[in-house]
Amino acid sequence: MTINQALRLLAGSVVLISLMLGYYVAQEWLLLTLFTSLNLIQSAFTNWCPAMWFLRKLGVNDG
Repeated sequence: MTINQALRLLAGSVVLISLMLGYYVAQEWLLLTLFTSLNLIQSAFTNWCPAMWFLRKLGVNDG
């Protein structure tokens, strides 16, 4: 799995989990969805995402 695939998997999982928590637990969890979305938008323009550092530390390859 490349780092881009892992990043998309991580982002999609965070969005899905936060939506479920927002529906079943408390609406404040939807702020996590907002944060994830804004992070994805900024990474599209800057080509940098904090999660990439984390994924590299876990040993995910760059390509």
